[in-house]
Amino acid sequence: MKVLVIAEHDNTHLKAQTLPVLTAALRLTSRADVLVIGHRCEAVAEAAAGLDGVARVRKVDAQHYEHFLAENLAMVVAQMAAAYTHVFLPASAFGKNLGPRVAAMLDVAQISEIIDIVDAETFVRPTYAGNVLETVRSSDPLKLVTVRPAAFAPVAKATGMAPIEDAPAGPDMGVSRWVGNDLPQNARPELATARVVVAGGRGLGSHDAYHRLLEPLADCLGAALGATRAAVDANYIPNDYQVGQTGKAVAPDVYIAVGISGAIQHVAGMRDAKLIVAINKDPDAPIFKVADVGLVGDLHEILPQLTDALRR
Repeated sequence: MKVLVIAEHDNTHLKAQTLPVLTAALRLTSRADVLVIGHRCEAVAEAAAGLDGVARVRKVDAQHYEHFLAENLAMVVAQMAAAYTHVFLPASAFGKNLGPRVAAMLDVAQISEIIDIVDAETFVRPTYAGNVLETVRSSDPLKLVTVRPAAFAPVAKATGMAPIEDAPAGPDMGVSRWVGNDLPQNARPELATARVVVAGGRGLGSHDAYHRLLEPLADCLGAALGATRAAVDANYIPNDYQVGQTGKAVAPDVYIAVGISGAIQHVAGMRDAKLIVAINKDPDAPIFKVADVGLVGDLHEILPQLTDALRR
């Protein structure tokens, strides 16, 4: 079997989501190729070459790949895929944008958001908001798979460096154009890969309460901030922070759910956390069914006390 992993990056840094995807790929083979597509992305290729299990890094560098327009990237991946049995991508916004286009070009069925691998043709993925695990077997000659990064541990660094090979660029398809990026400035850990997440729900009551109560606690713990869809819809915080079925799936060491009722759509995105702590004034809130530690009480009183205790 020959496996190709598509690296997610920003032309300077290899995104952390790529490391667990490589771990998943190594369940099928002892060594996998990594494809880096971008512009002036030498540092990314070097970072990928230093990971355990990488056979070689194939680097495609051209100016029209600078902003990762999926229409341009899909052509390169589709052309290279003929030499492989499996293509793996992260189930992030990047992978969800690119994967279906490649699958359509190759006329294969995408296998989405896997959390386990049975064998080269059989994969496990959640469905019905994570309430059911579905085992999927594909007979396609090429398996195009997106991987939930939270379901696999990141691959370790290697002692040596894999070779880096330049590969030819494809054409600029000219069907889309980059206008600009509007990225939030965030000094906190990235939500998808953070070891600790402090998340707030509609129970916080307001935008002011979300930031006044959660940010000091997150600062004490070195945590990322998260939110439910209800909190995002109420404009407590931008949708980049949303955890759940229509947001990000996370699996931190500790997940602190504050004022979150525990709707299944939210739980689907955080149920894999190693330790779930729930704070809610409703003792019958569904969140307590999945929580390892539950505290019933007024979050407006509990959070300042908890933050003060951590500061001592």
